[in-house]
Amino acid sequence: MTNTEQLYLSIGVSLKRDKEKVDQLRMKLRNKAKQEPGFRFYSLYGHIQRRDVLQIAWLRVKANKGGPGIDGITIGFLDSPERTEALIQEIQQELKEGTYRPKPVKRVDIPKPNGKLRPLGIPTVKDRVVQMAVLLILEPIFEADFLDCSHGFRPGKSAEGALKQISEAIKSGRNSVYDADLKGYFDTIPHDKLMACLRMRIVDRKVLKLIKLWLKCPVMEYDEKKKRWKQRPPGDRGTPQGGVISPLLANIYLHWFDKVFNDKDGPGVWANARIIRYADDFVIIAKYVGSEIKNWVEAKIETWMDLTINREKTKIVELKRGDTLDFLGFSFRWVDDRYGRETKYLEMAPSKKAIKREKEAIREMTNTARSHIPLPSLISKINRQLDGWAGYFRKGYPRKAFREINRHVRDRMHFHLRRRSQRRHRPPEGTTLYKHLKRLGLCYL
Repeated sequence: MTNTEQLYLSIGVSLKRDKEKVDQLRMKLRNKAKQEPGFRFYSLYGHIQRRDVLQIAWLRVKANKGGPGIDGITIGFLDSPERTEALIQEIQQELKEGTYRPKPVKRVDIPKPNGKLRPLGIPTVKDRVVQMAVLLILEPIFEADFLDCSHGFRPGKSAEGALKQISEAIKSGRNSVYDADLKGYFDTIPHDKLMACLRMRIVDRKVLKLIKLWLKCPVMEYDEKKKRWKQRPPGDRGTPQGGVISPLLANIYLHWFDKVFNDKDGPGVWANARIIRYADDFVIIAKYVGSEIKNWVEAKIETWMDLTINREKTKIVELKRGDTLDFLGFSFRWVDDRYGRETKYLEMAPSKKAIKREKEAIREMTNTARSHIPLPSLISKINRQLDGWAGYFRKGYPRKAFREINRHVRDRMHFHLRRRSQRRHRPPEGTTLYKHLKRLGLCYL
């Protein structure tokens, strides 16, 4: 065995040991938080600067990939034993000496499915590692408090759980839905109230100071006219979208809405309503959603939590009257029994928006600019796209949507094959286009 092989073997053994230690630490923190709901943790900073915690934090940041921050340093550049070790030692020393300061967050705009742009903040790799280390320590504490109605950005939780709860709530006789939309949630979380939520569980001043540093971190935006980066001072609201710790902070804040909703004075009790939340998207399902629930939600969200409800997108859906509820890419509606019986069944199927987005993705992959791509490569990319989409939407009743997507793929491929050649493209004699594309390797849904 060469020296290099021995080095990587020893690193692998060390990483396994580090993971076991960190997992044990997280389990202890969660158990303590679960057993003592009123306990406030006062000694966490020492755990954050532990070498094993920083090592696991680096591995998670590396697995998440992501681009470089404002300093231009990439994950690939740091991905060697020597540079990784130097990074961890640098972070550890700065945390111990209290000299750690995050660099400004690089802001970029990424396209949304509706054609608009969404701002995304990209911290440096080093800052992402420190945020991940804090996440590793704080997450199990707050996970012990979070309710089962919350599903987004949580370990062991997924959109599938939220969809299942919605189906169960509707089938139980609750057919009136308050479909909420918060205006710019991540950008409008008030820092003072968020910090108050954190102090309900954390009293370690050094940990709270770290979080304040990230909340108050300036943002660097690129000025297209002057062709240079300009710094925008931080405000008193918002968590940095793109930051590793932002989803946890967002859940910590909205957790208190979940809590008061299900308390004795909330609609969860007096209206026997159910709330299902995925990050900042939530629905309230009850037998009847009237002004009482609507006024309660608006008072809590806008007055108590100092957030804003987007009234243009927020609506009340009456499923028994034939309305459709769209949530997390799926549509819920009651439909007639296919065999003509008087009963109706609840259909959960890919929404029109979800189907439209997938068609646009396929159209983009087969447009004129892609004509040069070898056919096997193109088919392989389309197969991966379809497989990923179907993996999410295979729940419920997706058959109609799958047929619609298959027709679209067939038409786009026919158009693509005709455009690639000056001659009119025809499948081999005696073979349909459907079978011809399948023989070429296309995997239909």
